[in-house]
Amino acid sequence: PQDLIQWAADYFGAMSRGEIPPVRERSERVALSNWAELTPELLKILHSRVAGRLIIHADELAQMWKVLSLPTDLFNSVMNVGRFTEEIEWLKFLALACSSLGVTIAKTLKIVCEVLSSDHDSGPPRIPFSTFQFL
Repeated sequence: PQDLIQWAADYFGAMSRGEIPPVRERSERVALSNWAELTPELLKILHSRVAGRLIIHADELAQMWKVLSLPTDLFNSVMNVGRFTEEIEWLKFLALACSSLGVTIAKTLKIVCEVLSSDHDSGPPRIPFSTFQFL
């Protein structure tokens, strides 16, 4: 609502009188279906589009993120947490993006390994130790 205080007064006033509280019309609601949910698969696509670069420009990465219809607020959150500016260290950004999927550091690192791994066999995902150590 544009005026949150007025809306709250109307809502709780209706509730106290036993009436149906005001709700947004369907047409007023933000269409969340326009945004994709971040997944390891989408991060793998993003990683392939970065194409092995260690540094990527923020505007270019933001555009790639937008093309995949990923939530802008999540991009901004990763940028803020990582204190990234114009030049972004891709692996650090990727690790922070993976942390939004993993509940623990172990699960986050497993997701990072899955995204970075180029192995297509049925074994566990593998990355160079130096990359793992960097993360």
